[in-house]
Amino acid sequence: MKIRERGLIIGQYPTGKHNCLTDVPGVKVGHITLHKKISEEEHACTGVTAILPHEGNLFLEKVVAASYVINGFGKTTGLVQLDELGLLESPIMLSNTFAVPAVTHGTIEYMLKNNREIGDTTGTINIVTGECNDGYLNSIRELPIKPEHAIEAIENAVHTPCEEGAVGAGKGMVCFGYKGGIGTSSRIVADNNQRSYHLGCLVLSNFGGKVEFPFDKYMGSSVKDKDVKETPDGSIMIILGTDIPLTDRQLKRIAKRCGIGLGRTGSNYSHGSGDIVIAFSNGLKIPHHYKEDFSQQTVIRENHPIMNEIFSAAAEVTEEAILNSLSQAETTTGRKGRTVYSLFS
Repeated sequence: MKIRERGLIIGQYPTGKHNCLTDVPGVKVGHITLHKKISEEEHACTGVTAILPHEGNLFLEKVVAASYVINGFGKTTGLVQLDELGLLESPIMLSNTFAVPAVTHGTIEYMLKNNREIGDTTGTINIVTGECNDGYLNSIRELPIKPEHAIEAIENAVHTPCEEGAVGAGKGMVCFGYKGGIGTSSRIVADNNQRSYHLGCLVLSNFGGKVEFPFDKYMGSSVKDKDVKETPDGSIMIILGTDIPLTDRQLKRIAKRCGIGLGRTGSNYSHGSGDIVIAFSNGLKIPHHYKEDFSQQTVIRENHPIMNEIFSAAAEVTEEAILNSLSQAETTTGRKGRTVYSLFS
């Protein structure tokens, strides 16, 4: 159940049809979830989530993108080139900390299979992978994620509303001491000519302690106190997608406003938290092969009034996506018999 179904409305802007990142036309999301015993104490409680910016060939039709590091205690691949060139040419992949190499490997295999020119008649490819540490519930040292799981997540990607909560990369995540994971939300903004655009957010929430969460602000007395264990500093990956035609510099400015939404939920960006935003726009696709020496692009004007609306919507959509990750996640038991409770169970 999303947080709105519990009677909590975040912000002023209307949501997209499904209040999901996939409300952005062309965007697809896929998961693969692992939840099984490895031994008496060890447990695979993890997964992979794939975000595809559009349904075409991502290498041949790149999208404009940017990243913003709120707090850098994280392990990622691909952000250096992404920020240098302002382009995304692969799915955005999410998993646990030690799975970054395997997920990157699997994604490379998938992209090579579908693009025979990569590394042969043209350049290499930049894979973007992000992570959070699910080691409280998942036996992370056992390395349960394999390259084939990344491929499965990509192949599972759909345009329909994606699953949320303890699924995919979110299976073993903990947020504010309660069960976290995947959450998503969307907003619609319109310009003066009533052209509507979509802004969607998907988070992998794994941050914060119980004392940081503003229960009274969101829940009042409707939430029962539970046996919440203190877990290590966590992280959050925030994926922001839109069909608004923007430059990579404009996207970075918008990505910074996601930190406002994160802060509203109570996060203090702790020392050991990797808080990272990856933003993309499929409203501006860049071909890999150019026939002309020059290119022309049409983007939103910097001082257009809609920019302030986009900034506000980015904060709103991030806040609601985080709350949806908590609202949708069910109580989960993992390694060493540890149980993390749902906020609402």
